[in-house]
Parts: sequence; C-alpha cells; structure tokens
Amino acid sequence: MIFDRLIRKKVAAFETEIIQKYYREVENMYEKMRGWRHDYRHHIQAMKVHAARGEYQEIDRYLDMLDDDLTNVETVVRTGNRMADAIFNSKLSLAAERQIQVKAQASLPVALTVSELDLCILIGNLMDNAMDACMELPAEKRLIRIYMEMKGNYLYLALTNTAGGGKKHSFATTKGEGHGLGISRMDAIVRKYDGYIKRASEEEAFSTEILLPQ
Repeated sequence: MIFDRLIRKKVAAFETEIIQKYYREVENMYEKMRGWRHDYRHHIQAMKVHAARGEYQEIDRYLDMLDDDLTNVETVVRTGNRMADAIFNSKLSLAAERQIQVKAQASLPVALTVSELDLCILIGNLMDNAMDACMELPAEKRLIRIYMEMKGNYLYLALTNTAGGGKKHSFATTKGEGHGLGISRMDAIVRKYDGYIKRASEEEAFSTEILLPQ
C-alpha cells in the first residue's frame, strides 16, 4: 500500500513537471509571436520610409530579415487540434534551434477522447527522445519524420528519427531516471486506452508507432 502511494506520488510529480515544462515552451513560442505582431506596424513604417526615398534594395534586405525572423516564430504544424498544435510547434521551435530538420504531416479532429494531459505526454516525450538521439549526429544528418492522423476509429501517430552510434539502439534509456519514466508513462497511456505501441530500431534510425482507439 505504501509502495503504491509512493509510485502514484512519483508519477503525479512527473506529470506536473512535464506539463509545466511544455507550458513554458508553448508560452515562449507564443511570446515570440506576440512580439512579432507588436512590431508589425514599426516594420511597415520603416519600409515606407525606404520606399519614399527610393531605396528599393534596402526594402529587399529588410524583407529578407523579416522573412528569417518570421520563420523562427511561424506555426509549422496545423493539425486542427489546438493542444496537438501547441505541443508540436513548441518542440519544432526547439528542433530548429538544434539544427534538426523536421518533416511533419498531421491532421486531427478538434476533439479527441485522449485527454490533453495524455496527448501532451505522448507527443512531448516522443519529440524529446527523438531530438536527444538526433543530437548524436552532425547537423546535416539530423532528421525527424512525424505522421499523425485518424485511421478509421484509431488515432495513429508515427515518429521516425535518425540516430547516431552506427548500432541498433536499445529501447531502454541511459539518460537518467526522468527520461526512463517518460518511456514508461507513454506505455502506461497506451495501455490505458487499450491501444498499441511498436518500437523498431535500425542502425541509423529509430521509430515508434502508436494506435489509440477513439
């Protein structure tokens, strides 16, 4: 009984930490977007000044700078589900900072039977693990592929990432207690919904597939 309470307490603390972490990441992303919108009028005025002076090359350079700046805050995944969008895009912002290429295709209904907490833990841990593995490689070899959609009455999520070391990777983790707990929590969520999870490891890639009934 005491052991069960300790486990539940540990899991609850882990979930709270995960939610707070992802909340900070999402808030950081939206703070960048709000800042860009706030400065939008100033950018327009600056380009009007260049136009009035006939400084068209300066306008081109200014537009290039704005394009680069907007790329850093633009939402790049639009699944149709607000929570999935928030978590995916907060992680994609981190991936960009780490020079990890991400190719994503995702489409979801607005409402899911999977709770927002569980969806947050699944997507967040998958992306964190994938980014950790990619960082073992030089920048030009870092790649994450994401596919997420409804297949009949099932939510299907597949993620594949490149991995370093030139050897097959174990499903276990050596990155610390919290990291290992993240993997076990993903498995527990899949069991909770009577779903299915499959992991596969190749020499230079690692993939995870998840099916959850809806």
